[in-house]
Amino acid sequence: MVIRIASLLCLLFFTQCSVAQTAQGSYVTKKTASAKAKRLYDRGVQYSRANENKKALKDFESALKIEPKFINAQFMWAGVQYNMKNIEAAEKGFEKGIALDPQYSAKALNQLAYIEKELKKYEEAAQHFQAYIDHPKAKNIPRATKELANVRFAAEAIKNPVPFDPISLGEATNTEHMEYLPSLSADGELLVFTRRIGRQEDFYFSKNVNGAWMPAKALDAVNTQFNEGAQNISADGKFLIFASNDDKNSYGSFDLFYSEVKNGRWTKPKNMGQPINSRSWESQPSISADRQTLYFVSDRAGGKDGNSDIFTSTRKADGTWSTPKAMSDVINTDADEQAPFIHPDGQTLYFVSQGHPGMGGDDLFLSRKQADGTWGKPQNLGYPINTTANEGCLVVSLDGTTAYYFSDRDPKTNKQKASADLYSFPLHEKARPLPVTYVKATISDAETDKKLQATVNIIDLKTGAIHSTVQTDADGTFLICLPLGKNYALNVSKEKYLFHSENFALDQSNNLTKPYLIDIALQAIPDVIIASNDTPKPTASTTPLPEVKPIILKNVFFETGSAALKDESVNELNRLKTLLVENSAMRIQLNGHTDNVGNDAANLKLSDDRAKAVYDFLVKNGINSNRLSYKGFGESEPIDTNDTPEGRQNNRRTTFTIMN
Repeated sequence: MVIRIASLLCLLFFTQCSVAQTAQGSYVTKKTASAKAKRLYDRGVQYSRANENKKALKDFESALKIEPKFINAQFMWAGVQYNMKNIEAAEKGFEKGIALDPQYSAKALNQLAYIEKELKKYEEAAQHFQAYIDHPKAKNIPRATKELANVRFAAEAIKNPVPFDPISLGEATNTEHMEYLPSLSADGELLVFTRRIGRQEDFYFSKNVNGAWMPAKALDAVNTQFNEGAQNISADGKFLIFASNDDKNSYGSFDLFYSEVKNGRWTKPKNMGQPINSRSWESQPSISADRQTLYFVSDRAGGKDGNSDIFTSTRKADGTWSTPKAMSDVINTDADEQAPFIHPDGQTLYFVSQGHPGMGGDDLFLSRKQADGTWGKPQNLGYPINTTANEGCLVVSLDGTTAYYFSDRDPKTNKQKASADLYSFPLHEKARPLPVTYVKATISDAETDKKLQATVNIIDLKTGAIHSTVQTDADGTFLICLPLGKNYALNVSKEKYLFHSENFALDQSNNLTKPYLIDIALQAIPDVIIASNDTPKPTASTTPLPEVKPIILKNVFFETGSAALKDESVNELNRLKTLLVENSAMRIQLNGHTDNVGNDAANLKLSDDRAKAVYDFLVKNGINSNRLSYKGFGESEPIDTNDTPEGRQNNRRTTFTIMN
């Protein structure tokens, strides 16, 4: 660790007179030393300035033999010992000089504090940093105050270590070359990282099969002749954003580019353009799980004092990005902040910083988003995750239990290695993100099983706000992350198809749930209806179309034992209304169903009343009653067992049937 003093030769210029008058007479200074001792001292200073440390040391030692309490010579001797990398001797030398007069030199207190920090004597370092800050001639109090916070943190962190047991990802990813900057899809099945061979940086990927990483392959569709550096794979594994120094297509030294999977293949990388990129350096991106917020690092204007800071940008309704803004001073400091990783929970940000209290150098931190949308005070991930060395980036699995990082040190011995490798470790509970699950589904045609491109919306049922929207690729698959603690509606829509809905009740869930793996079969709107939209039939029908199964409205809710619609139902009911508006020839019957709890007659009436409540909503919102009918079936048509709470919940449902 480099001690942040311009030169140890500054110790030559300690105050020429004794500061502490009460100590005068207990030591000698340059003014009061004997002529011979002073001549030796002056010659030692000249040798020291010429970096002839051995000769300087000899003269200072000779001066101290003549005048054992020659305080200036004592400090110079200690400084030369440090320059010769005799750290322990330097520490003892400064301690001996300070013992003669603790107030003689502020610089000596500061220098001793740095040496003690280097020797990991944090409590002693804290005492001397504080003494320096309190000294009337201290000149760099802000820097010393920061160091005081670091050593106080380090002293407590070492007393209270956090669990840390890193494991190499093995030969599938690690080679004799440099592997670093990992990122992970939400399902944990795709790992992307950077490998450096010689001077060339390229992306590689590995797939997890039955808990084991497969041999990594080059991401040839994205790699170019230029260096591809820091990257981040989206939660669904279909969008890659990365930094590159592609001179022909760049605004600055490094710009952010992106590639996405379309029709099963990665597209040619494109520059993200302005305002994301600038003439400055942009790198180390992290995209939120819903792809609506981008975090990245830049040294552009708007940050703190020209250092690297974390910036954010949000995607606008037209798909463009907002002008990036530096994160608040809660996150960014006057030192470097780097390597942001926004967890799929959308609430936990991991990053690297030199500016917050830590073990020294680059430490790993996390910050949690508060209820008002601001970010909370960063928390150091603790020792020995953080050490006196510089820690690199970190990503965390969806369930929050496993962290992935890279290091050029052997985690068992802490010895430097020839190259960096990828590791994982169980993340201790206090550093984990909020619980998150995900929906992973495939959309297909119910009749042909052909995979479909469709629009998928996840809606926060309490607020009605869209949590995320995705367009599926030609393979019909999508993955969307769902933070626990809310209830969500999922709606899938495609032109000329009936919509499909799912409900995810996670508001009472505090524990991680298994992911939702779903196959969604969309039913095509019958051709006879599409063909008749220009000439709709004037009256309702009592005969259902046999080729179309009833559609369950999974996000229509009623008060318990009542036909009163809950507010959370409005979004789904409006979707049904839109379907009817867009298909003017469509006529439907609304059907109510209950479980078998209670009186048969009462259940029949309740189901009929609930079907009518939906009927009334549609009529009130402009749908002609001639196109609608309703009927209650009570408990007569269960689709699941009535022996379990889950089964009874499935049986309590509202559906609609398309009629002739």
